[in-house]
Formats: sequence, structure tokens, C-alpha cells
Amino acid sequence: MSDHTESVFHVVLNDEEQYSIWQAERELPAGWRAEGTKGTKQECLDHIGRVWTDMRPAGLRRRMEREAAGAAAGQSGRQSTSV
Repeated sequence: MSDHTESVFHVVLNDEEQYSIWQAERELPAGWRAEGTKGTKQECLDHIGRVWTDMRPAGLRRRMEREAAGAAAGQSGRQSTSV
């Protein structure tokens, strides 16, 4: 097993805005792109810890936002009636 503590890594991101790290000398896997940060493994992991604050995939976040907006619109569209 090799020790990667001195290797250079890239922070990578997929279409669902999920983060990972990838060794800089390796070709990126399909579906992932470099986010722009590179450094030691620990530097990259620390960066991810600072910027990836919502672990939900982007598609799930968008769907939940749409549902919340729809529910809010439904609530504001209702008129109260008194008896």
C-alpha cells in the first residue's frame, strides 16, 4: 500500500455537487471535474469540509426547494373564511 501524504490532490465535483479528492497525476473519472483547489490530501479534505455544508445531492435540494415553494404558494393562495 502506498502512502499518499505527499501526493498532490485535486478537489473534484460531480454534477450532483458532491465533492471528493483525486490524485493530480491521474485522469479524472467520467462525470467529475476539477473544482479548482489542489494541494495535499489533508488540505483538500479541509477545503471540502469548509465548502460542502449540505450533503444532499443537488437534484434532491432542488426538488425539496420546489416542493417547499409549491407548499408556500398553496398556503398563501388559500383565503380564510369565517363562519
